[in-house]
Amino acid sequence: MNIVPSKKMSLFQPAIFGQLKDHARAYQEKGMKMIDLSLGSPDLPPHEMLRNHMAEKSKNPAAYGYTLTGTMEFNEAVARYYKRVNKVDVNAESEVLLTMGSQEGLVHLPIAFCDPGDIVLTTNPAYVAYIAGIHLAGARPYYIPLNKERGFLPELTAIPEEIAQQAKLLILNLPGNPVPAMPTIEYFTEVVEFAKKYNIIVLHDAAYSEFYFTGEGPISFLNAPGAKDVGIEINSLSKSFSLAGARVAYIVGNREMINIMKQLKSNLDYGIFEPIQSTAALALDNSEVITDHLRKTFAERHHVITKGLEKIGWEYAPSNGGMFVWAKYPYSIDSVSFAFKTIEQAGVIMVPGITFGSEGEGYVRIALVQEKELLEEAIERLRELKI
Repeated sequence: MNIVPSKKMSLFQPAIFGQLKDHARAYQEKGMKMIDLSLGSPDLPPHEMLRNHMAEKSKNPAAYGYTLTGTMEFNEAVARYYKRVNKVDVNAESEVLLTMGSQEGLVHLPIAFCDPGDIVLTTNPAYVAYIAGIHLAGARPYYIPLNKERGFLPELTAIPEEIAQQAKLLILNLPGNPVPAMPTIEYFTEVVEFAKKYNIIVLHDAAYSEFYFTGEGPISFLNAPGAKDVGIEINSLSKSFSLAGARVAYIVGNREMINIMKQLKSNLDYGIFEPIQSTAALALDNSEVITDHLRKTFAERHHVITKGLEKIGWEYAPSNGGMFVWAKYPYSIDSVSFAFKTIEQAGVIMVPGITFGSEGEGYVRIALVQEKELLEEAIERLRELKI
């Protein structure tokens, strides 16, 4: 039988993460100890109260049916979280939508709002799920420059007038992946004004909003005046609450956009396991207790990596938050070859910058997902590279 993939599958190349793991495994089998700084998978376990709650809820025989959408318990917890943490009023019934992790929401969202050929504004570099969603919808990406002078915030004024006039959707991610740029209320206000001027839907990916190290608190896109008129925000419990495997996230904001996404998702899935939703609600209601430890841990790791990179002559994008460090290495070699070399010579696994777009060439993304002592060891190993 001749099995031929669809033409669209040519747009979805195998992710490099598996290739890096396979290469590392070969050297592990030779006795080399690996330090994995590639995937942004949280190494901290969920809080004990969450683990216990999930276990107890899962014992209920009635918990195993379809939930179809978000439970009211979950939706109301999201609304309380936004009111308490972000000082934003959210209607639990009409302005909250459960998703199966943010990846699912991000990839499917362009289908709900974009026709084939429509322009979607995104950045280069950017998280890989954005381009996957754009391709799935048959839309066309336009890449916004990241302005180094403004802290790597996407430069809206650099978008040509004719592109802005045609654009249907703008995707932002602050703090970002792979570049952990930090948002300001002034910047989000600028985004709202831009979106209103050109009638563009805004999607803000806030997956790393709890990863701030300055004590100023998270900034939601919905904090900006008029943000609900033009957009929505997606947030995940994967990183902030170490519930990555539970696959639970949500979209909040403009009720008409939420309703359109509800219509799409009613044709895609039957909801998320009720004990997961209940555990997520508990996490949101206790976010201050849980995320305080997270911030202290990642702030310390961020300091170890950035100061270590300075000592060995690497550059990096300055940041006061996020789960990653975006680092420029001082060697004349492409980022994919460099990533494989660091595995072979140092046993350190990092993601080549080209994975996130052409502007990522010459960089690697370093995930802060190991204990401080291992991060210090990784720096010492990178110091000894012979390239």
